[in-house]
Amino acid sequence: MARFTLPRDIYFGKGTIDELKNLKGKKAIVVVGGGSMKRFGFLDKVVENLNAAGIETKLFEGVEPDPSVETVMKGAAVMREFEPDWIVAIGGGSPIDAAKAMWAFYEYPDVKFEDLCVPFGFPTLRQKARFLAIPSTSGTATEVTAFSVITDYQKGIKYPLADFNITPDVAIVDPDLAETMPPKLVAHTGMDALTHAIEAYVSTVHSPFTDPLAIKAIQMVMQYLPASFDGCMAAREQMHYAQCLAGMAFSNALLGIVHSMAHKTGAAFSTGHIPHGCANAIYLPYVIKYNAKVMDAAKRYEDIANALGLDGVEALCHRIDEYNVKLGIPKTLKDFGIVEAEFKEKLSAIAENAIGDACTGSNPRVPTQEEMEKLFTAIYYGEEVDF
Repeated sequence: MARFTLPRDIYFGKGTIDELKNLKGKKAIVVVGGGSMKRFGFLDKVVENLNAAGIETKLFEGVEPDPSVETVMKGAAVMREFEPDWIVAIGGGSPIDAAKAMWAFYEYPDVKFEDLCVPFGFPTLRQKARFLAIPSTSGTATEVTAFSVITDYQKGIKYPLADFNITPDVAIVDPDLAETMPPKLVAHTGMDALTHAIEAYVSTVHSPFTDPLAIKAIQMVMQYLPASFDGCMAAREQMHYAQCLAGMAFSNALLGIVHSMAHKTGAAFSTGHIPHGCANAIYLPYVIKYNAKVMDAAKRYEDIANALGLDGVEALCHRIDEYNVKLGIPKTLKDFGIVEAEFKEKLSAIAENAIGDACTGSNPRVPTQEEMEKLFTAIYYGEEVDF
């Protein structure tokens, strides 16, 4: 039996943040990141609208990029004290992902983080609160997905949490919020969205319900991302919708080893963290060439190329490379600045961790340890993938 799960309601269009005035409830905790939503006035709008709905509101501010286990535990403790019946998360993927994990510890204080790392192993939520998400970036699509990514900085590993329980109840996809993104964030989140859609389309658990969403998202990203990067707000609005479509697809079709590799390298090197969307963009063309050695995957990539008016898998990879150049994204891990000696030292461990990532199981080609090390090495030096 397969399953297809989305939020109960998705409000989209400019100004839809005001839909919060119609929310029914008593108490809401608002989880937000480092300050951009406050600076641009969107946090005030959220509070004003919740107040207009007669809902008592408390803020949990300061969720960091790549939220930590510690931040999740702090937020859950605040929730247990305040006892909200709505959790409202606003901002990029980080505060929304963090709030999803907080939700589990709010409702189940005794659950262990390790238990939540087991795919689809969450306890039943909505015993105390429902969840509303308002994204400000156009990439993660966590407002419509069954996923959250939390970082254990002690181990240097990002853990993807996966369970349909954490699919939000309500998503407000208001492109006004996306207009505030700086160009580098537009680039990284846009390529994240493209990776979501491509991996969903070639996933081993794709379906007739996810395929149309994935293909449409791919077409929209390839059409609108360059103009969005250049500052066209009409294109940025379309990108905000495209990433949401990609999220609907991958939340139900799952992902692949581009994400496995990004999860396990984002916080692995001493030279600084690799932004998730940037890592995906670097890895994507290499992984396509690796996966395309499998006939079924090659056919799926051909479908994507055809939908874009391109002639085959090589042309698809070339187009992605062109976009990365346009968006200022490095071609290799060496170009990104990862030190060669540290890369070699950690290669075996990051390869092993990537194979063990939750996203690997739905990749169309299951890599061995040797293949994963070869793939990382090709990406580090910019070598051809011919194995």
